[in-house]
Amino acid sequence: MQNVLARRKKTVREIDVRGKRVLVRADFNVPLDEDGAIADDTRIRASLPTIRYLCDRDARVILCSHLGRPQGGVVERLRLTLVANRLTALLDQPVVALRDCVGPEVESAVAAMDDGDVVLLENLRFHPEEKKDDPTFAEELASLAEIYVNDAFGASHRAHASVVGVPEHLPAVAGLLLEREIGAFTRILEAPERPFAAVIGGAKVSDKLEVLENIIPRVDALIIGGGMAATFLASQGYGTGASHVETDSLDAVREISAKAMARGVRLLLPRDVVVAERLEAGIPIRTVPATEVPDGLVIADIGPGAADDFSHEIAGSRTVVWNGPMGVFEIPEFAEGTRRVAAALANLRGTTIVGGGSTTDAVVRFGLADQMTHVSTGGGAALTILAGKPLPGVIALDDAGTP
Repeated sequence: MQNVLARRKKTVREIDVRGKRVLVRADFNVPLDEDGAIADDTRIRASLPTIRYLCDRDARVILCSHLGRPQGGVVERLRLTLVANRLTALLDQPVVALRDCVGPEVESAVAAMDDGDVVLLENLRFHPEEKKDDPTFAEELASLAEIYVNDAFGASHRAHASVVGVPEHLPAVAGLLLEREIGAFTRILEAPERPFAAVIGGAKVSDKLEVLENIIPRVDALIIGGGMAATFLASQGYGTGASHVETDSLDAVREISAKAMARGVRLLLPRDVVVAERLEAGIPIRTVPATEVPDGLVIADIGPGAADDFSHEIAGSRTVVWNGPMGVFEIPEFAEGTRRVAAALANLRGTTIVGGGSTTDAVVRFGLADQMTHVSTGGGAALTILAGKPLPGVIALDDAGTP
């Protein structure tokens, strides 16, 4: 963690914003349903404290974000008008959606703003220059404002123009959400109340190897679930049926298991699993010992025995960080393991950090998000921090104490 936050960054509280044009990089990359409507506005709501802080101080707030993967061109269903409409309702004041994020029309609209006004630039990724961190594009964005605020934790692991390019041209500070996210992860990784447990799941162990390497020296217990458990089981010589095993990661997994044992870290793998022929709704399921997965079947969830074990370990902890579901929770037949783990965290009288992405989606779906200490808005950024790596979007901000 020393490389991630070696220096404290200046926050929006430490800069005079009154009457200033403030460009806020937010993360409004919300999920959309089949009709193109916002399916979950958690990320929008998470940005409200910073926006309200600025409006209450008569700043002229210029919001910018990406949405989806438009591949550098205009995609009508990915316009940010729907986000502006939701913000208008949540803030109880107009949020004007502009039709582009740079150019003369945008400049004119910004020039016409009054103190306390809010506008939302169009989807940044309609321009291929955003992902390329094009310096001219970054300078055009920066020219709209006098101050830059990064409140997009979920995008801060990306070296994109709006994340790392703009801060080269403006005083650059952290928003209230970014400050809260960084603070939550810093506290548990640097000074957790013990016992400290990490629950790591998801489909691919290769995505989590750096995280596992970084947290083993920090935790008292490591709980493994999700599809990645198949690779752990295979590393111990057990058959895993038709489950996907990352053979290239078997040696790395064995090393992780050995390091856990050497450090006295309790490593919990599922003792039973839910299996099926396919990962589809309505298909017959079975619960079998994790060491006896039948040929032709795939592991789709942890079993009730494993859920008991994991819940018991969580209940005995004082700090828990969770990243990655226990199964394919989007399908009802395979959701129980993830629900049980979420409930165990919700009932814990301690610090519970939910590490973004699909894990956040799960606790929101189960109605348990408000019972967690902190629910992160950024899956990739959370993984980066848990792996002990710096976030480019945070490094780019002004250090605290700078003029």
